[in-house]
Amino acid sequence: MHTVKIDRFLRVGIGLLTVALVYVLYASIHEHVVVAGDRAPEFTITAENGRSVSVPNFGGKLLVLNFWATWCPPCVDETPSLSQFAQQYASKGVVVLAVSVDKDAGAYQKFLDRFRPAFLTARDFKIHEDYGTFIYPESYIIDANGRVLRKFAEEVAWNDPKLTSYINSLL
Repeated sequence: MHTVKIDRFLRVGIGLLTVALVYVLYASIHEHVVVAGDRAPEFTITAENGRSVSVPNFGGKLLVLNFWATWCPPCVDETPSLSQFAQQYASKGVVVLAVSVDKDAGAYQKFLDRFRPAFLTARDFKIHEDYGTFIYPESYIIDANGRVLRKFAEEVAWNDPKLTSYINSLL
C-alpha cells in the first residue's frame, strides 16, 4: 500500500517534470523566432567596408538582412543573385546586409575574396540568435520603421520577377 502511494507520487512528479521540460524546450525554440509582421530586433554592426548599419536606422527604404555561412551550399549558390539584386536596387534605397555566422575568419575572408559580393557583409555570432535564425540562408525584408515585411527561411532567387515586383511595390 505504501509503495503504491510512492509509485503514484513518482509518476506524478515525473509527469510534471516532463511537462516542464517540454515547455522550456518549446519556449527556448519559439520565443525569439522573428516572423513577418514583427518588429525587427535592433542591432548595430559595422560592415567590412566600415559602414555602420543598425535597425531601424539603416539609411534606406528597405533593409534586406541575410544570414549565411561559407559552409552552407545554398548560401554560396544564393550569392550571385543577391549581388545582382544589391547592385540593381542600391540606387533605389535598398540596403543589403549579409551577416556571416562563420567562426573561421579565414574561410570568411576567402569567400569574400572569391565572390566579391556587391552588398555589405559582416561577421557576427549573436544577431542571428536575436532573430531565431538557426538554418541558413535566412533573409528578412525590413521596412524603414523596423517592421519585418517578409521572411525567407531558404535560398532565394533574388532576380526572380515575382520577388523584384514585390520589392518594387514597396519602394
